[in-house]
Amino acid sequence: MAKNWAIAIGINQYNNLQQLNYAKLDAEAMGDWFKIEAKFDQVFLFTDDSPAIATNPPIPTQPTYGHLRRFLRANFETPLLAPGDNLWFFFAGHGRREADRDYLMLIDSDPGDVEHSAIPVEYVTQRLRRSGADNVVLFLDACRDEGSRSGMGIGEEHQGVVTFYSCSPRQKSYEIEQLQHGSFTQALLEGLRIAGAGNCATVERLDRYLQSRVPTINQKYGRTPQYPYVTAEPATKLHLILLPDYSTLHDINQLKLDAREAEDQEDWELARQLWLRVNVAARGSDIQVMAAFIRIEKRQGQSSPSPIPKPVISPRGERSVTPEIPTFSFDVVTVDNKGQEVKREKGQAEYFTEDLGDGVILEMVAIPSGKFLMGSPSGEGYDREKPQHQVTVESFFMGKHPVTQAQWKRVATLPKVNRDLKPNPSKFKGDNRPVEQVSWCDAVEFCSRLSKHTNNQYRLPSEAEWEYACRAGTTTPFHFGETMTTELANYDGNFTYASEPKGKYRQQATKVASFPSNAFGLYDMHGNVWEWCQDTWYDSYEGATTDGSAWLNDNNSSAVLRGGSWFSTPRYCRSASRSNNYRVNHHVTFGFRVVCAAGRTFQ
Repeated sequence: MAKNWAIAIGINQYNNLQQLNYAKLDAEAMGDWFKIEAKFDQVFLFTDDSPAIATNPPIPTQPTYGHLRRFLRANFETPLLAPGDNLWFFFAGHGRREADRDYLMLIDSDPGDVEHSAIPVEYVTQRLRRSGADNVVLFLDACRDEGSRSGMGIGEEHQGVVTFYSCSPRQKSYEIEQLQHGSFTQALLEGLRIAGAGNCATVERLDRYLQSRVPTINQKYGRTPQYPYVTAEPATKLHLILLPDYSTLHDINQLKLDAREAEDQEDWELARQLWLRVNVAARGSDIQVMAAFIRIEKRQGQSSPSPIPKPVISPRGERSVTPEIPTFSFDVVTVDNKGQEVKREKGQAEYFTEDLGDGVILEMVAIPSGKFLMGSPSGEGYDREKPQHQVTVESFFMGKHPVTQAQWKRVATLPKVNRDLKPNPSKFKGDNRPVEQVSWCDAVEFCSRLSKHTNNQYRLPSEAEWEYACRAGTTTPFHFGETMTTELANYDGNFTYASEPKGKYRQQATKVASFPSNAFGLYDMHGNVWEWCQDTWYDSYEGATTDGSAWLNDNNSSAVLRGGSWFSTPRYCRSASRSNNYRVNHHVTFGFRVVCAAGRTFQ
């Protein structure tokens, strides 16, 4: 789980400055909000008479220069938090600007010697950033004097930090007797408590609310206007989500756009931070996060040697960030045209699992982005597989194997989206066998129910994605090489493709993952069951898309099938082989596997 820490400081009693009335109450109210409403893990309160922090020895919390500076130095010298964690800092009291630096004035600060008796805001931000948290937010209700919060004014931008200021430089920041709060703190608490429409979940929306609400409060109680504002470095932090529980899909999508822009600019650290914020806001359920970290690591490796931590996605809502993505290992087999094994290598792939309940899981394998030649070359295949053309494919996740009967049964019990599903349509029964006798329409309904249940977007693969995933970097007719055998896949072994011997004809679908995988870690890409794709059927690739997306035509009711089946001869099981059938039809050889979008939005 992401950790949330806060420091709240409020000073009424100054030794060398005008006393304040409600700064202490401001800090206590913010401390209560952190602890009770926001349920932060750690809250450190510093006021005129706050109790010591119960350590050995206890840490005094009266906000003198020595106490606060030592607390920041001793406790944030080494990282206590991690990327994805939050650290908020609230200060209510006097502030000064001296020699182009912002200072927080403490109980014993000397206005005649600010540089040696007050703490620079820059020092605070440096120490807080050393905590390891990548989301540091400051709220400074400073510049207070004689019932107003005036002074020279503070308001510099601090690198890597979001800072909310109670008023513009050289303005007064007022205390309101009737509220027993500063007008900024009153508005801040109101804004943080707004739920539903109009909430202040993002930096940008909270800033807009404060800019509107604070002058309204001042006007109501007869004070001169003060105009709060925010600084954020970099500017994309304006879109950061402060309150994940109130965030919207639009908020998360805006962060994703910022993150992709940072990737395009090769600002890897910023991209990493923004994707971590997406992970927290989505409670670990956004599949694009894992793909982003895979993508960043590979691209960063080309230009920078430093590794980037990776998030482990828990589709059930864990807000977690750890240094490892789950991987699995497998054998990758290559054969010659006689079907003889010429190479066997160890492969490894990254994946995540979706818990469908009752001990049934769905394993989704990370497929990296890349380019490939789609279709069959001269001398291979049929006209419907031509012309061969280059396609660019973005990263995505694909089912490790075709959807099984156990997975189908679980999803078929979920609430209907558009059409009814038979709970057990298959002829060849077995929980670990692929589901068959399902139409394209049935497969789309399965994806819709699964998407709604998991909050991840599942769909059928595009035809380009399917072939790219099947080939896994190979250019031969099969991902196994020049041919295959019935020891490597389930097809009609009475027929041969090259010079291999005849094999078995099993006459039925077999358990998934019974044969070796390809180099991406995908099983049963050749044979077993035909697999539906999104695409409308076209008789050739003339005019086909080249960006990996599905090629669609609403006027055609026929859809693409890929991979061959247990009933097929080997030539129909090639990587480039393609067939079609009406979307409403089902057959004992028709199955499918799902993909989950990562890195862009699919329809």
